Amino acid sequence: MLITLLLFLLSAVTIYLACEYFVNGIEWTGHHLKFSQSATGSLLAALGTALPECIVTLTALLMGDAPAQQQIGIGAALGGPLVLSTIGYAAVGLTLLLCMGPEHRAIDGEVQRETGRDQAWFVAIFLVAVALGMVAFTGKTWLAPLFVLVYLVYVRRELKQSDSHETPLPEPLKLDPKAEIPALRKVLLQTLGALVVVALAAQLFVHQLESMGELLGLSPVLAALLLSPVATEMPELMNVLIWVRQGKYRLALANISGAMMIQGTIPKAFCLLFTPWLLDSTMLASSLVTLLAVALLWWGFSRERMTAGRLACVGVVYLGFCGWLMVS
Repeated sequence: MLITLLLFLLSAVTIYLACEYFVNGIEWTGHHLKFSQSATGSLLAALGTALPECIVTLTALLMGDAPAQQQIGIGAALGGPLVLSTIGYAAVGLTLLLCMGPEHRAIDGEVQRETGRDQAWFVAIFLVAVALGMVAFTGKTWLAPLFVLVYLVYVRRELKQSDSHETPLPEPLKLDPKAEIPALRKVLLQTLGALVVVALAAQLFVHQLESMGELLGLSPVLAALLLSPVATEMPELMNVLIWVRQGKYRLALANISGAMMIQGTIPKAFCLLFTPWLLDSTMLASSLVTLLAVALLWWGFSRERMTAGRLACVGVVYLGFCGWLMVS
């Protein structure tokens, strides 16, 4: 148990430090590619940090045809959006409350509208996924490309976004702090190197959290729904902490929204390809909780009424779900 805790803490610290290099590199990558801040967070950062969860889902599905193993894969695919829509956004709110003064906590109206549109996209595709999980019919596998196509359409929309005002240059590249505009090769070297470290540390983090789940007597499905997603979404949560502390909450919100779109499409395509994609009562409950959280987010963002305090309160939805699961 002591070794597990030490490795758990070591991997968490490593993820945070590597994310410092990753977010710095990804901002410069977006600058070189002339991406908007929204596209930098929702596409570049999200693609990198969402990889661990996609890998966990695919690995669980390919390890065998046993029903228990398939349930773990489906649980991981559902747990990611649940954690991001609750803990992810709550982390933004809490960091704003703890690290920013009252005058810097207000979320810009344009950013709120963008985030609200992302929630609407996610609700639409997630509702389709949940509906498919409630019925059994032949040919369901052939719907997998639909989810990939939706994500590609989302990518195309994000690439068309542009910043309404000029954004300042990112902080100096950590690998080349003296350069005003670092070379692209150095930017990519830092970004990809940090991403590799994040992925390796996230895997170690997942294994330690799984070991803790076994010590606590949690079933594989509960571990897949509760512990594994928290572990694999650690890079997004670290990015949130770093960017919000730097005053770049737009990048943080875009990173979470983009990661949710990936989690709502790519892992679902894997599940449709390799499983019957039928949700049991626990999985359906987690899906409904996710939809509840996203509906609250959409209502607040689309009406430009979302505040740091309200964002922080979204985390209560996740805590309530955890309490219900443990009791039931």
